[in-house]
Amino acid sequence: MRILLAIVLNALALGAAAILVPGIRVDGWSDDPGSVILAYLFVGAIFGIVNVTIKPIVSLLSLPITCLTLGLFAIVINALMLMLTDWLTSWTPANFVVEDFFFSALLGAVVVSLVSALLNRFIVTPAEERRGYRSE
Repeated sequence: MRILLAIVLNALALGAAAILVPGIRVDGWSDDPGSVILAYLFVGAIFGIVNVTIKPIVSLLSLPITCLTLGLFAIVINALMLMLTDWLTSWTPANFVVEDFFFSALLGAVVVSLVSALLNRFIVTPAEERRGYRSE
């Protein structure tokens, strides 16, 4: 159940990035609302796999430069994960397209991070608090 929630939250964050950032979109599927939702869920699953497998390795290797930039390099890492998702989905029917790095990927990384943080705060945390888990 937690994996499905993570996929849905990733899909919503990527959808927000596609709406707010002009250089990010999902191509290759029809304009039918059901197909669009499935495309975003598929891309959200790929993005989740990238974030679980590759992002920790890249974050660990780039820890010195992240410390030197006071954490701002984390935005570049998130932008690289968006570009990697773009590359991985280029062979699938649902193509997640990030047009360029310096505008689309960086701004998209900020949008995805903010939307994910907000969704995790208002969706995941209240459910855990109802079950008795406190983050104090």
